[in-house]
Amino acid sequence: MKLLFVITGFDYAGAENQVLLLCRELRARDCEVRLVTMIPPVAYLEELKELGIEVVSLGMKKGVPDPRAICRLTSLIRRMRPDVVHSHLVHANILARVTRLFVRIPFLVCTAHNVNEGGWRRELLYRLTDPLGDLLTNVSQEAVRIYTERRIAPARKTRLMENGIDLSRFAEDPRQRRQLRAELGVEQGGACEAEERGEEVRAGTGGEGEQAVVESAGLPQEPFVWLAAGRFVPEKDYPAMLLAYAEARQRFANSVLWIAGIGPERPRIEQLAAELGLSAYVRILGIRTDMPALMQAADGFVLSSKWEGLPIVLLEACASRLPIVATAVGGNAEVVLDGVNGHLVPAAEPAALARAMEQVTALPPEERRAMGQRGWEHAAAHYDISRVTGKWIELYEQASGRKLPSARMLSKEAHKG
Repeated sequence: MKLLFVITGFDYAGAENQVLLLCRELRARDCEVRLVTMIPPVAYLEELKELGIEVVSLGMKKGVPDPRAICRLTSLIRRMRPDVVHSHLVHANILARVTRLFVRIPFLVCTAHNVNEGGWRRELLYRLTDPLGDLLTNVSQEAVRIYTERRIAPARKTRLMENGIDLSRFAEDPRQRRQLRAELGVEQGGACEAEERGEEVRAGTGGEGEQAVVESAGLPQEPFVWLAAGRFVPEKDYPAMLLAYAEARQRFANSVLWIAGIGPERPRIEQLAAELGLSAYVRILGIRTDMPALMQAADGFVLSSKWEGLPIVLLEACASRLPIVATAVGGNAEVVLDGVNGHLVPAAEPAALARAMEQVTALPPEERRAMGQRGWEHAAAHYDISRVTGKWIELYEQASGRKLPSARMLSKEAHKG
């Protein structure tokens, strides 16, 4: 079988992560795979090379339409003659559909990765080009529901195909946890050491007169580490997260917030952290390629998005047995079961987010571990990568009329990432 992936770009992000996992599985089954990006790729290039996957860029510039991309993609498809073309993200989905006017594509499946892909104009383009695609998939039940309700695609051509997670990459490693926390400035005895330095470790009381919770009142000596991950873009609503964290620190001063990611909003977020007096407690980590280790070093995960599809970072948090606080948008409620493996709050409500963060921080360590374990069990039952890739393999086989052989073992290097 020959399969061609088409995607807008290739960065360290959720859609790209899923394409990489599919590439591993397909190559393990001796499928011929190529990857086409609209803009030059920047992530996972060594691993794709190790897998034997040719990566071709159409040479487009971000935000600049270029009709020549249709000609380039047409030429690539004519040379490869794939059995299935699988596009990801709105720009690549529209491009692949339009390209079908000029070249034969036996089966075209387009995958959306969000409940909101950029407003009514893009939704209109989806509707207008729908006859050119065979199937539109989305990553959460909520996204599929919204797409069919808005008539972005007919129900008969829409299917749920969840994101998946390789649980084996997130094994617990206490030594690695201690090492990374130390590298990032989180040492044991956080509150006590702060007192010795003359820093304030208490600010305010609880709603019923309870005292601020510090080490002397029973908290573990280690600071509580909140982790967030995602691009610095408006839809992630990091201002709401900082406001919530600032409020939560009024009761739980012995805590820090790590944010892994890059993006255009970073300077604004750094400025807001300074205005809120949080610069010493909020650490922006930039791009991280060691998310399993970073997750293991944290104590809780927080997500403040205004909208989502089905975030990979939530699956990673479940795989790492972290309790989660997230906004109730998109597919978040399908991963975070409120009160079971975390808490859900309305979007754009920092006070509600703060209360949920306080609830998790206040839990005894054994209860937090139990909450995290329930998240792992939920992810294992519904989002394990072997289950998800199995669904894709079945779809590809049905679409192409070709059976793929059983998976063979890949080299150790090809399973990293």
